[in-house]
Amino acid sequence: MVVHIVMFQFKEENKKANLIEAKQMLENLMGAVPTLKSMDVGMNFSTEDRAMDLSIITSFESKEGLYAYANHPEHLKVIDFIKTVVEYSKVVDYERA
Repeated sequence: MVVHIVMFQFKEENKKANLIEAKQMLENLMGAVPTLKSMDVGMNFSTEDRAMDLSIITSFESKEGLYAYANHPEHLKVIDFIKTVVEYSKVVDYERA
């Protein structure tokens, strides 16, 4: 099992609306991308300085499944939107037994 975690820091302009839109777009990938086995999308409520705005935790059967997701046309549409509204993101990918 492969786990893919991404955390996003959004730009301040239209932040709330963009967070809601990104969350919905990401959730819509479930069922649209065959290799995506699970997805959890969460908007942050922490007020800590180190907090990020949005996170996703996804799982795949294999690295190949993750790569297929990364290049899937529906996922690429989400990336195109997110690139316009996010300051930066952080990612962690690992294998779980």
